[in-house]
Amino acid sequence: MSGGCNCTTRAIVLLSGGLDSLIAAHLAACDHDLRLAITCDYRQRAAVAEIKAAAIQAARLNIPHHVVNLPWLGDISAAAITDPGAQMPHPQISQLNQPTVTADSARQVWVPNRNAVFVMVAAAYAEALECDAIVAGFNAEEAATFADNSPEFVAAASNLLQYSAANQPTIVSPTLEMTKTEMVELASERGIALDMLYSCYEVGPRHCWRCESCRRLQRALTEAGHWERLRHHL
Repeated sequence: MSGGCNCTTRAIVLLSGGLDSLIAAHLAACDHDLRLAITCDYRQRAAVAEIKAAAIQAARLNIPHHVVNLPWLGDISAAAITDPGAQMPHPQISQLNQPTVTADSARQVWVPNRNAVFVMVAAAYAEALECDAIVAGFNAEEAATFADNSPEFVAAASNLLQYSAANQPTIVSPTLEMTKTEMVELASERGIALDMLYSCYEVGPRHCWRCESCRRLQRALTEAGHWERLRHHL
């Protein structure tokens, strides 16, 4: 239902409200008819803010938006992003390229099998709605510490879908080889609005600018020359 698309390939979009999935959705809209955007609520701290941002993004893309409730995933997770009593790691921007720091941060925010769960939920919708693809915003930057953002993960999950879903949908991730700075630059080039993002691990409604996800967005906006313009909107 994405506007202006005359293609015959239909897709489900995993839309988190953050930068990566937004850019992936816009890029995929050039080649796919985006039929539904899904946001997963797994009792993460940022659920309300993420859902609000994703709903607005989906409306701008002219895609129906649906929230999938996965409370059990939050229940079994000890991650800082799902446990409101846990201490959230706060790396500095200067530490984002330090493997020991980012590995420790990743360990503290890791939710068991999260991205695989999201992909399989989307695959069920893709089969039920006769869609050919699942669009997800994986990226090269976070793949360095999160294996479930990597090309290897996408290939393995796509292979599994050849057996687990009758219509054998493929996983499409236009941002797979991109950094967040490259995504911001692309958004600027294509006129993709970034005023309604939520990439923070905290409750919100505004970004904390201290968690790792915020730091990565801040670095990208700064490197692309948009930090001062957008910081007061996010």
